[in-house]
Amino acid sequence: MSRAALLVLADGRFPAGGHAHSGGAEAAVKAGRITGAGSLEEFCRGRLHTAGLVSASLAAAAALGIDPVELDGAADARTPSLALRVAARKLGRQLMRAARATWPSAELDALAREFPKGAHQPVVLGLAARAAGLGAEDAAYCAVYESVSGPASATVRLLSLDPFDATGVLARLAPELDLVAERASAVARCALEGGVGVLPAASAPVLEISAEVHAAWAVRLFAS
Repeated sequence: MSRAALLVLADGRFPAGGHAHSGGAEAAVKAGRITGAGSLEEFCRGRLHTAGLVSASLAAAAALGIDPVELDGAADARTPSLALRVAARKLGRQLMRAARATWPSAELDALAREFPKGAHQPVVLGLAARAAGLGAEDAAYCAVYESVSGPASATVRLLSLDPFDATGVLARLAPELDLVAERASAVARCALEGGVGVLPAASAPVLEISAEVHAAWAVRLFAS
């Protein structure tokens, strides 16, 4: 296992398309729910323990070799918002392109054929980690980090927030990232015997509703 591969996969410069998405931060800024570093931290904490946990569990399960088609269905069931399902598949398609070019894999090729318009991003992330020789914990860490780093980076652009303040938010959340990644990888192992139904289905209704509102905007800086 190469820890350097984990750095490549988690690097914000990896061409996976995440820079075009705010993880709900753009809608939250417009609604006044994010106004600075303090409210950004609360937003990221809520996202981490809901959408982040779900994504990390799906990614970890895919890295363990659980059927990605079944996991994609589980991701659909855990994403009520059509706008978020569309965004997840767009991100999955872009990540698939990058992953297949970086770590050629028969499993990635098969998933690309099964979902030509894109599988859910966490599922692709887990298979990409698997192709890179990484484990379930690595995939979970990538997912939880993405769940908070995306909104933090977007808020720097949306509010002209000091990048040092945004990075401080991520640093303060680090212990919670550890806990969520560990929980996600543990429950993914339970899914090896218990099936995908045991994976978390944490709800974030405001994120779901905001995504639908955001998708209807005529002008927006981010795709989601």
